[in-house]
Amino acid sequence: MNLDDSSRFTELDTLNMLGEIEGLPDQLEKAWSLGNRLELPTLPEINQVLVAGMGGSAIGADLLAAYIEPFCKVPLFIQRDYTLPAWASGSQTLVIASSHSGNTEETLSVFEQARQAGCSLFVVSTGGKLMHLAAESGIPVWKFEHSGQPRAAVGYSFGLLLALFERLGLIPAQDGEIADALQALREQQAVLRADVPAVQNPAKRQAGQMMGRWVVVLGAGLLAPVARRWKGQISELAKAWGQFEALPEADHNTLAGIGFPEGALTNTLVIFLRSASDHPRNRLRSELTLQSFMVAGMGTDFYKAKGSTRLAQLWTALHYGDYTAYYLAMAYNVDPTPIPAISALKEAMA
Repeated sequence: MNLDDSSRFTELDTLNMLGEIEGLPDQLEKAWSLGNRLELPTLPEINQVLVAGMGGSAIGADLLAAYIEPFCKVPLFIQRDYTLPAWASGSQTLVIASSHSGNTEETLSVFEQARQAGCSLFVVSTGGKLMHLAAESGIPVWKFEHSGQPRAAVGYSFGLLLALFERLGLIPAQDGEIADALQALREQQAVLRADVPAVQNPAKRQAGQMMGRWVVVLGAGLLAPVARRWKGQISELAKAWGQFEALPEADHNTLAGIGFPEGALTNTLVIFLRSASDHPRNRLRSELTLQSFMVAGMGTDFYKAKGSTRLAQLWTALHYGDYTAYYLAMAYNVDPTPIPAISALKEAMA
């Protein structure tokens, strides 16, 4: 497809995923405002936090964990499974059940176990069974309104948690960082919109590079969960295979796998996510690893996150990836919103 033919986008994109992506800065701003207005009951002193969630409801917690790691007073864990860890018990453990629909079976399972273990509980959702169970037990709920796909609600899944952590006194005030992130997002978006031609639109050109290739995304530290987000969006929007890796870990194993199979390696595109916040040693690793992959015959490229703060860099990198995955879906002539393979699996599991 000609990625400058935006009229074709509306034919393929039946549920307006493009609108969701273009509205992400506004969504993050709304989530932050909502999280500072919603009622927050008094909780016991919290020594550790676990967020239970899957897919689009868990990625917000991944992003939060990477962002607050340098200054948060307590550890944050993310559980993508059915079972509550044995260490999570008692009121000083806060378990946050994050489920867009409120019906995610893994999250419901952890929620019930956390209730039995006497943990402090909190729910972030749009409704469903999870909200009903919380209401029955008097467990606090932060409800938000969003009718689209969970992956398109990442502004809520991150922004509400960030506000919660600030209001619990676990992290410093974030108003300035939010303002800077929103400004950086909107400045970058000016060249990423669908009406910007490919010659001036780096996300469209990035999608063109991905066509017909196995895509691997690498990030370090702050951007490691953003690499995971890119991978998820490539798969869910473009229905294409993607992979993510984290530095420096990838240099202790993945780097050795540049020999075989030769045909697959030469058809691979490796994208390195970078930011001014990267550890100096990881900056060096990123460049040297890129060179090694390039010499092995792989396609390579990099994206440098925009913004002067860590929060801005986190979000500009994520938003650029969302646009790129969307344009890849258009290039493959697929509707970016439906996920028939996942829907079929859920039906089979039921």
